[in-house]
Amino acid sequence: MRVMDKKTAGDAAKLVVFIVVTALATGLLVVTIGNISFGPTSEYQAVFTNATDVVNGDDVRIAGVKVGTVQSVAIYHTDEALVSFTVDAGRELTRSTHATIRYRNLVGERYIALTPGQGPGGVLPPGGTIPLSRTAPALDLTVLFNGFKPLFQALNPHDVNKLAYEIIRVFQGEGGTLDGLLAHTASVTSTLADRDQVIGELIDNLNQVMATVGDRDTELARLLVRLRQLVSGLTQDRQAILGSLSSVSRLTSQTANLVTGIRPGLRTDIKQLGQVAGTLDRNKAELDRAIKVLPIKLDKIGSTATYGSWFNFYLCNFTGRVKLPNGTYLPLSYDTGSARCNLG
Repeated sequence: MRVMDKKTAGDAAKLVVFIVVTALATGLLVVTIGNISFGPTSEYQAVFTNATDVVNGDDVRIAGVKVGTVQSVAIYHTDEALVSFTVDAGRELTRSTHATIRYRNLVGERYIALTPGQGPGGVLPPGGTIPLSRTAPALDLTVLFNGFKPLFQALNPHDVNKLAYEIIRVFQGEGGTLDGLLAHTASVTSTLADRDQVIGELIDNLNQVMATVGDRDTELARLLVRLRQLVSGLTQDRQAILGSLSSVSRLTSQTANLVTGIRPGLRTDIKQLGQVAGTLDRNKAELDRAIKVLPIKLDKIGSTATYGSWFNFYLCNFTGRVKLPNGTYLPLSYDTGSARCNLG
């Protein structure tokens, strides 16, 4: 009994640890998805010509340090994007601040970089908007790298990484110059000297890309509108999503209480089930034999109860023998001769 009590106490401790870890993980998930900030923030807006792949929750950075979070992305003046974001209350933006969408990594995640600019000074008040003249969209890496695909096939992975890194830095204005780009690609010049066929394929592929984009401008515009509608719908359903997470947390707590309440009875049932399993194991030979003859017995019982939900029993004949005092046996035989005994 003491061993069982210790085991039960250990299981209870494990259950409590599981509940605590689950509750903490759920709370962390709510904070992460809901972009919940524990400090005061100020909200601003910025207008972009293109905010593709900018989503709620992306970082807002100053000098590479995260200072805020993107709150929403919506259509603005039919063909522009309005990005709302928050910045820590201690960070003041000026009226000359520039906002640029940059790549966080090559997977496609974005962030908004805020940089001071030249122009009229003064503090941009909370709720202010950075105009289109002081914003820049992200470089479209998909079109760029698809066009350079034959070129990359002619390079080794190390050269591809160096070239891609320099291209991104130059086009995003993060540092580096065209001279630096050429210096990093000089090591592959000799390799490309005899690759006129590859260069020709590169030009052909770029022409195909431009032609495809030109022929599908209507579909492309419709796709962008649908994507914007999807992002707007997710933004509108944010409260419902957060509410469902809170419901999941409450469900976890209720489930924990349910398990705690049924634990004593469940432990008794499991103990009795072990005894039943042991009994079946000890008598498995008889159980196997009973299962084999059970269909035959059920067939006979079914034929006996053919006329209704009752059983009919009657005597047709009787045979036997009786042992006499002298040790001999007297045979006995009796036949009723009833018609029912000849039904087949």
